[in-house]
Parts: sequence; structure tokens; C-alpha cells
Amino acid sequence: MTNQSHTPQSVVHFEKIGQIAMTVEDLARAKDFYQNTLGMRFLFDAGHLVFFQCGDIRLMVSEGKRAESARPHGDTVIYFKVEDLQAVYADLAGRGVAFLEAPHLIATMPDHDLWMAFLKDPDGNVLGVMCEVPRPDRPEFMPGA
Repeated sequence: MTNQSHTPQSVVHFEKIGQIAMTVEDLARAKDFYQNTLGMRFLFDAGHLVFFQCGDIRLMVSEGKRAESARPHGDTVIYFKVEDLQAVYADLAGRGVAFLEAPHLIATMPDHDLWMAFLKDPDGNVLGVMCEVPRPDRPEFMPGA
């Protein structure tokens, strides 16, 4: 794997997500969950669409019946990056959010550990919660190193 994200001749550079869209069966319930349970900043409603801001990315939630055959394969998983996974997990679990998996170590990187937990929103969409925990035991994190 290379650090270069595209070839110099390429005119297509998909390097930043501007918006993610997801379909739910109950828009009011989804709006409440994303705004009040997950604490996303509500932007606006537009008919059967609700928009939230999540860092640099806008989340569009639309209402519509999804085919049951599409579950569980083929659904998009959105991964939300947080600073303190254990605190987020404890807070959401304390508010009744059921997690599919508790926080667990995914990978040990040279300078950090990658931790994740997974939950479902009220419409069954899987959400990942991820945290990159710096490894202070590594020389690159030692003061003066």
C-alpha cells in the first residue's frame, strides 16, 4: 500500500466526503435520535429530508421504505471519530442505546491504537464509533524525543 492517494495524471481526487445520505423508515424518529441522542447539529428540513452537520461532513437522512433483502448486506456503515470512546460508550449506553459490540481494540498501529464500537440507529443502520488512542509508550510521543 502506498501513501499516494492518486496518480499525478488523474483528474479525479475523491479525498474528502462532503455529504453522506442514508434512508430511514421513520424520519421523525431518526431526527430525534441523531439530534438528541447522538448530539448532531441539526441544519434544516427539506420535505422528506433532514440535514445534520457532523464536522466537515453533512449527513442527509431521507424517508423511504427500504427493501428487507438489502439488510444486512449492502448497507453503508458510517464511522464517527470521537476523542474518548469509553466515555461516549458509557453515555450512550446510559441513555438506552444498545451496542452491537462494546469498545474493543481493532489494530495496534506504530503510534496509536485503533478502537471501535458498533451500534444501530432506530432503523437498523449500523454506526461505527472509532477512536485513535495515542501510544505514549512510543518514542515519538516522548517529550524531547
